[in-house]
Amino acid sequence: MKLLRVGTAGTERPALLDPQGILRDLSGIVPDIDGALLADDEALGRVRAAAASGELPVLDATGLRVGPPLARIGKIVCIGLNYHDHARETGVEPPAEPVVFFKAADTVVGPYDTVLVPRRSEKTDWEVELAVVIGRTARYLESARDGLAHVAGYAVAHDVSEREFQIERGGTWDKGKNCETFNPLGPWLVTADEVADPQDLPLRLWVNGELKQNGTTAEQIFPVGEVVRYVSQFMTLYPGDVINTGTPAGVAMGEPEPKPYLRAGDVVELEIGGLGRQRQEFKDA
Repeated sequence: MKLLRVGTAGTERPALLDPQGILRDLSGIVPDIDGALLADDEALGRVRAAAASGELPVLDATGLRVGPPLARIGKIVCIGLNYHDHARETGVEPPAEPVVFFKAADTVVGPYDTVLVPRRSEKTDWEVELAVVIGRTARYLESARDGLAHVAGYAVAHDVSEREFQIERGGTWDKGKNCETFNPLGPWLVTADEVADPQDLPLRLWVNGELKQNGTTAEQIFPVGEVVRYVSQFMTLYPGDVINTGTPAGVAMGEPEPKPYLRAGDVVELEIGGLGRQRQEFKDA
C-alpha cells in the first residue's frame, strides 16, 4: 500500500493512493498513519480490506497539500557515510561500523514544503536518502533478516545538511542536521510488502533541473536489515521510528571548488524508484 497524509500542516488526514493513482480517504477507517497503526495488524488488515473493496471515498487532490506520511515520529536515527561511492567522493575510508547520529522529529516537513536555508549558512547541502519506518519493537535483534522483519515500510527522505555547522563548528554532527525543515519526508509510506528488495532501489536528485545524484541502494555499505539489527544493539526501536540510511555520491560537499551549495531560490527535486518524488523550493530562514 501507498499510505500518505494530506491537508494543512497539523491537521492532515490519513489517505491511500490506490493502484490507479486515485487518492482515497482513510479517515473513516483509521485516525492517522502513525506507529500505533503500523504495529496493529488488525487495523492494517482493515485498511487493506477497505482498499481492496474500491469503496473508499475519493479525495480531490487539486490544491491539496501532501504532508509527511507518518505522524508522531518517535525518533529519527541517521546513518552517515553508508555508500561506497559517497565515502570515495568525500575522501574517507568506509567505516568499520555504521556511523549513527540523530535528527529531531520536528525537522520533518512534507515532500513539497518550503525548506529554509539557515541564517548565516554558507554550506547548505542536499542528500537523497531511503527512509526506513519501523513497525515492530526492535531490541537486540540477532540477524539482518530479523532487521528486515521489523520494517513496516519505506519512504523518500531528504537529509538536508549544513556542512559548516556539521563539521567546522565543533562537537557532533547535530548542529548541521537539525535546522528547521531539514527533513522533508514522503510523499508516501510504501509498505514493505511492495518493496521486493530494498537493496535494489535507484535514487536520484536534481538541483535546478541538473542531475546531481544518481545512485542505487546496492552501493550501501551496511544494507537495510543490518542497519536495523545494528541500531537495535544500542537503543530500542519502536513502531513509528525512522531510520535515514545514508546518501549516495553527488552531494555539493563532494564537488570541486567553488562548491555549489544551496541558496534561496534553488529548487531541489528527488526520487526513489517506486517510493515517489519530492520537490522543494529553498528560501531564507
